[in-house]
Amino acid sequence: MKAKFSFKLPEIILVALLLFSAITLGFSAGGFLVNFKSIGFTAVSSIQKGVHSFTDGVAGAISSIHDLFSMKKEYDEMKEKLADYEYIRRNNVDIRKENELLREQLKFATSIENKNIAAQIIGRDPDSLYSAITVDKGVRDGVKKGMPVIAIQNGNVGVVGRIVTVGVGTSQIMPIYDDKCNISARIETTRELGIISGGGGIDKPLSMSYISKRSVGQIHYGDVVVTSGENGNYMRDIPIATLTNINTLDYDSSLDLELAPILDFNRLETVLIVDPSQGNDRMPFEEEEEKKEVAAPVTAPIIDSEIEVGSDGQSIPN
Repeated sequence: MKAKFSFKLPEIILVALLLFSAITLGFSAGGFLVNFKSIGFTAVSSIQKGVHSFTDGVAGAISSIHDLFSMKKEYDEMKEKLADYEYIRRNNVDIRKENELLREQLKFATSIENKNIAAQIIGRDPDSLYSAITVDKGVRDGVKKGMPVIAIQNGNVGVVGRIVTVGVGTSQIMPIYDDKCNISARIETTRELGIISGGGGIDKPLSMSYISKRSVGQIHYGDVVVTSGENGNYMRDIPIATLTNINTLDYDSSLDLELAPILDFNRLETVLIVDPSQGNDRMPFEEEEEKKEVAAPVTAPIIDSEIEVGSDGQSIPN
């Protein structure tokens, strides 16, 4: 038999009143289980925090991009300045090197007994009749056909060739490596006389003929060959080349010598055209340098002197 439960109206009213009283008491005391005010604040503050973080992130990104562009601009400016510095440094090195070469040439030019004309190489023509080297001096500078040409390079003096064509402001040199060039020369150590001939190209060896086989034990690799001074073509004892090879031919009574020029023609820039008929009237280099030095102005020293006063009131210098 099942028990039956039933609620009467007074009991329902009592329960309703109790629930209403509990809800009213919870709201008035602020201790209700769910605080709607706190929930609203939390939601709003979270949204504000998110917006603030987002705006900070955007501002930081914009600032980083600006800094990046600034750094790129500074980098480009520094790179340009570095390029300018490198250009200036290279120019200074080139100028210093050029000054050293000119100083060396000037010192050498003043030490030569004969009049000489400094010239700059302005062109090379390996296909011409004489494998010509063109320089920037001509008739108006005193250059004449047949004049010998020498140069100094890294402290070494050597023969370049001789003038074969003369213009108003330019001239052409037939270099010693041309196959039409022949120079009377001597081996510096033995003083054996022979003829040096060009090999026909700047990178080909020179040859020396008419050296007796009896000298084979007296000459050595590296011996210097100099101008003989005969025939009036070149001054005496100017270095031409060094001995690099000795060929002995059974059917010939003389040796066939191979030589390397003293000068490196691929690096040659300036030359001296010599006039053997005239003396050098230039002042020696050391004297010219001393003359350029400006003496400091000499001023009379100031001497302090005591002044005595006589009995008549007049001053009497000591």
